[in-house]
Amino acid sequence: MSDSLYANLLSFSPASLAIPSLVLGACLGSFLNVVAWRLPRDQSIVTPPSRCPRCGTRLRWHDNVPILGWLLLRGRCRHCRTPIPLRYPAVELLTAGLWVAMLGARPEAMGSAPNPWLLLLAGWILVCWLIPLVLVDLERMLLPEPLCRWGLITGLVVTAVIGGLQGEVALRSLLLSHLTAAAAGLLGFEALALFGRWLVGREAMGQGDGRLAALIGAWLGPLGLATTVALAVFGGAVIGGFARVTGRLGPKQPFPFGPFLAAAALVVWIGGEGPWIVLAGVDHLLPPSL
Repeated sequence: MSDSLYANLLSFSPASLAIPSLVLGACLGSFLNVVAWRLPRDQSIVTPPSRCPRCGTRLRWHDNVPILGWLLLRGRCRHCRTPIPLRYPAVELLTAGLWVAMLGARPEAMGSAPNPWLLLLAGWILVCWLIPLVLVDLERMLLPEPLCRWGLITGLVVTAVIGGLQGEVALRSLLLSHLTAAAAGLLGFEALALFGRWLVGREAMGQGDGRLAALIGAWLGPLGLATTVALAVFGGAVIGGFARVTGRLGPKQPFPFGPFLAAAALVVWIGGEGPWIVLAGVDHLLPPSL
């Protein structure tokens, strides 16, 4: 392979990757819909092929084309005419948009000089891990432990690989800080859950939130996790408060916190924690490198 061709393969051009990212992201979004539906029902995510959950008829290949298939079917099963929820094309579109957004992501949690290709791949993996967790939590008020556990392990592996390519010092620093953040996320949320149970005499926080916080800590490190939790609490308070005022939620009706954590984590991964810390007026807490 010539030096010029090798250099072209290593060059990172976000603009040239926008369309492929959009298409691949939409296809992965279609698969994530399957994962989110089958995982909490203890079904295989590989077999059988996609079919209508009501009549059981196997879908044709063109019915599975992301977004376009739903539009051509006019949102209904071809055979029994059961409505196909808008959630399916919405998730495909969301995943596609997030995959494109990852082209410009520069998370501060992965060191000062991460490999851009690995960073992009890591961002894509993070999106594909968080979206099923959000969908399951919205449907079942549940964050599956295996998905959180393997997401945490994957985050630490990604941190080790990206950190290792920046040198031994970066590897040790990143891995230690991300391990610390994962432990702090789990223990911190577990402590809050115990305190809330003692204070109000009932479950005040889902146990899965601690597992998700540990996963996020493994990917974003201590500062990223702290920023994520702050943004999630703020978003949850605003949206939850509005829902209660408008009557969409009862006075003591619980609502899932996982989607707020996941959304905040993606925001921090894409834009970094620095701008949010500066906006909060506590930029003196930032390390000198940020």
